[in-house]
Amino acid sequence: MFRHTSRLQFESRPAKPDPVYAHKLQELLGGAYGEMTVAMQYLFQGWNCRMPGKYKDLIMDVATEEMGHVEMIATMVARLLEGAPAMATTKAAAADPVVGAVLGGMDPQQAIVAGGGALLADSNGYPWNGRYIVASGNLLADFRANAAAEAQGRVQTARLYNMSDDPGVRDMLKFNLARDTLHQNLWLKAIEELQADGLETTVAPNALFDEEYAEHATSVWHLSDGTAGQDGGWASGMQPDRRHEFGYLPDPEPLGDVGSVPAPDPKLYATYDGSRGDPSGPAMGTETGLAGKIKDVLS
Repeated sequence: MFRHTSRLQFESRPAKPDPVYAHKLQELLGGAYGEMTVAMQYLFQGWNCRMPGKYKDLIMDVATEEMGHVEMIATMVARLLEGAPAMATTKAAAADPVVGAVLGGMDPQQAIVAGGGALLADSNGYPWNGRYIVASGNLLADFRANAAAEAQGRVQTARLYNMSDDPGVRDMLKFNLARDTLHQNLWLKAIEELQADGLETTVAPNALFDEEYAEHATSVWHLSDGTAGQDGGWASGMQPDRRHEFGYLPDPEPLGDVGSVPAPDPKLYATYDGSRGDPSGPAMGTETGLAGKIKDVLS
């Protein structure tokens, strides 16, 4: 159950309209690392969490807070658009800086679709996508994704802070920066506690240690033309999981065979010179060929 209060989590009132900046601020609302992404990411992580207790409660607390951030940004966008006309002419733009800003940088859909309000889209107008979110049911993997999302969101907030001199906009962003700082540290601390509580053994990356090829869990492969990678702490010593040693392989050799694809099914009309043998034979790696498999699935 959710309840809504009409009061914003923090004040979101610009000193003056700025349609161009409203367009930019859409990134913090509907971008890949925007508030809608982290809100949905944490909500689904919380709803999918199989353990009642402190971890689920933390996820749901932060998730619900992030919904308040969505509201704050959407309100700020609408207020930045206040007074921006839906129609403008070149003549009017020359005489009115606000109108000129609309023509020069406002997302037309903010006027046409949203009626002068915020869109669930990024700063390019690309609609928000549910595939941005990470909610795997694996708390260690999810909390690492959360820390990364907060870090990316904070970087973008800091950049947008420097793109505006509006004291009202900056005031709201100062609050957002502080909350992003806290949330990064919350997820990092939660990772520590998962490990301390012994739950790391039941989630990635500790699963299947006995099955994985342990000899390939050690060395960094030197595959670039840089020369300083071996100077990092990841080139030697104990790894953070305390079960593996770091190493550095200066000239790794490929471990697989020549990469080649099977002969094409004739019904796919791919260019082919016969060098891989009969497409219907063993070289295909299938009994019926790709076109046959497609036909089987469709039927």
